[in-house]
Amino acid sequence: MNDSFPVSGFSLHDADPQPGLILDGAGAVVAGNRASRELCVQTGLPSVDELLPMNVQALVTSTLNQCRAIEDVKTQHGDTILMWTFIPDCASARVLARARNATDEVRNQEEATRSNRLYRLITENTTDLISRHAPDGRFIDATPASWRLLGYWPEELRGRTLEEVFQGADAARRLAETRNQLRDDGYATMTLEILHRDGSRRWFEIASRAIRETYTGAVIEVISVSRDISARVRSEENNRRLADELAHTARLATLGELASSIAHEMNQPLATIVNFASASQRYLKNAGTNPDCLDRVDDGLQRIVHHANRASEVIKRLRAFLRKGQKRTAPLALNDVVASVVRLCQWEADKNRVRISEKLASCAPVITADPVLLEQVLINLIRNGIEANVEARGDTGERSRLVISTCVNDRNETLIQVTDEGPGLDDEGIRQMFQPFYTSKPQGLGLGLSMSRSIIEGFGGFLDARPAATGGLSLICRFPASQGHRHRPTTSESQPDE
Repeated sequence: MNDSFPVSGFSLHDADPQPGLILDGAGAVVAGNRASRELCVQTGLPSVDELLPMNVQALVTSTLNQCRAIEDVKTQHGDTILMWTFIPDCASARVLARARNATDEVRNQEEATRSNRLYRLITENTTDLISRHAPDGRFIDATPASWRLLGYWPEELRGRTLEEVFQGADAARRLAETRNQLRDDGYATMTLEILHRDGSRRWFEIASRAIRETYTGAVIEVISVSRDISARVRSEENNRRLADELAHTARLATLGELASSIAHEMNQPLATIVNFASASQRYLKNAGTNPDCLDRVDDGLQRIVHHANRASEVIKRLRAFLRKGQKRTAPLALNDVVASVVRLCQWEADKNRVRISEKLASCAPVITADPVLLEQVLINLIRNGIEANVEARGDTGERSRLVISTCVNDRNETLIQVTDEGPGLDDEGIRQMFQPFYTSKPQGLGLGLSMSRSIIEGFGGFLDARPAATGGLSLICRFPASQGHRHRPTTSESQPDE
C-alpha cells in the first residue's frame, strides 16, 4: 500500500475525516487515507483490510459490473459500527470504498425500533383505551381497545366528537367541565356513565392530559386513558346492599333484645287508654242523673286521644328503626334524636337500676346524618353502657348512672358522649374494642361497636373511646365543623371532657 494519491481517477486525502480505501477488481486494498489507518488502530485490527465487509469481493464485482454505487453496507468492529459506500471507476476497474461512523445513528434507530415495538405491543394489547384528541374533543386516534370498550374501531372514531361517542345522561355537561379543567390545569380525571354502542351502560374512569404549544401555551392536543370500571361499580353497589342487609339484620337483633322495652312503651299508653275508657263508660251511665259526668267523659276521651297518639308515635319510631332501604341523610336536631333514643332505652335502664342523665347543649346542634342509623348507633352505645354498669355493680342492687351529653367544642366539632360507671378498659382493650368480632361478652358477636364506628365514619365523623373519671368509659362521636351548627356553644354550656 502506498501513500501516493491519486490512483486511476480516484484521489484520497489525509485531511478527509471519513475513512477511504481504493480497491482493485479483486477487492484488495490498493491505497488508504489517514482516517482509515487511525480507525484501524482504534478498533484494534491488524490491517485496514479487516475494516471491510466479509463479502467485499462480491461487492466490488457487483458494483463494477453494474457500474453504479452500492451504499449503506454495514460492518461492526467491537462497539463501532461503519456504513460503507462502494463507488466504481469502471474505466480503471478500481473501486473507492468510503466509510462513515454510524454507531450513534444505528443505536438510535435500534432504540427507536424497540420503543416503537414496545409502544405497539402496549397499545395493541392494553385493556385500557388510549386516545388522542383535538382541542375541541374530536378523536385523532385510538387504540384497538376502543372496539371492546366503546363498540367502535379506531378508524371509525377518527373525526368523531366526544359527545357523539360518550353518550349518557350527564355526559355532555361532565365533558364540558373536563375540557375547561384541561384548559386551566392541564390535567383532569372524571368518572362517567356512558352508553355503549350495543346499548349497554358502562362506567368509565377517564384521565386526560393536555399537550400545549411551547411558546403560546395553547392546548394543541389531549391524551386520554379510559378504563372500564363497570365491574368495580357493580361490586361497590353490591357491597352497599350487603352493608344495608347487615345493618337491617342488626336492627332486627336489637329489636329482639329491646323487646321488654318495647312492651313497656306500648303497655303504658294502652293500659292508660283502657282505664280512661272504663271510667268514661261509668260516667256515661250516670250522665242521665248527673250532667257533670259528661264533662268527665269529655276529659277522659281527650286523654284517650293523647295516649293513643303516644302509642302511635312509638309504633312509628319502631317502624322507622326497622325500615329497610337506602340511607336517607338529612339535617337532624341532635338533642331531639338523643331524647328519642333515651326514651326507647328507658325501660331497659330502669330494669337494671341505671339512671340515664341527659346533658344537652343549649345551642341545639344540627348535624347531617341518617336518623335511623344514628339512632341505631346511640342505642348500641347506651346499651353497652348499661351492661358495663351492671357488670361493675354486680348483684349489690345499687343504682348507677349513665350520662349522655351533646356539645360543640372549641374547634366547632359536634360531640355526642356516652359515659358509664363500668369497670373500664386498659389502652389495649380500647384499641381492640372497635375491631370486628372482638367482644368480652360471653354471648356477644363483637359487631356492634365496629358497625357503629363504620356508620359514624360514613357520616364524615369518628367514634372513639377513652377512660372516664367515673372509672368507666366515655364513647365519643365526633362530627366535623363542616356538618354545620346553629351557633357556637355558650360558656355556661356543659361539655364532654376533652
